[in-house]
Amino acid sequence: MPRSRLNLKRELTPDHKYGSLLVARLINKLMLNGKKTVAEQIVYDALQIAAKKVGKDPVQVLEDAFANIYPAVQLKGRRIGGANLQIPTEVSSERKVVLAMQWLIKATRAKKGKPMAERLGQELIDAYNNTGEAVKKKEETHRMAEANRAFAHYARF
Repeated sequence: MPRSRLNLKRELTPDHKYGSLLVARLINKLMLNGKKTVAEQIVYDALQIAAKKVGKDPVQVLEDAFANIYPAVQLKGRRIGGANLQIPTEVSSERKVVLAMQWLIKATRAKKGKPMAERLGQELIDAYNNTGEAVKKKEETHRMAEANRAFAHYARF
């Protein structure tokens, strides 16, 4: 049975410094308790740190880092015959961005001892170099999907 109403996506405005939608989404995802200016400052400082270390444009560093984090498959739990099976499914382009941001921010928040901007900058550098916690999470997800490939025929799509 279809939903009674479609969930309409709100239009997101690009951030004011770089004019990038990806940076704007990262700021919104990082924001806590409605403190957007604090989140903006953290993201901009982190991008400057990452760009200085890598030696490239800040937005390019961010895009390359996210390209290394984007997952190709995800696991969805489905109850079949009394057992909960993890079924590998393709990830939509929109969902890739959401998962990558969640993993990046979770990995950044798990680190302690430095200011948030430095931690985020370091995690972006690690993701750019195809290392770091967020990239490990992607690889772990891919390994789990490969291990559960036998259940792929249960996918409803």
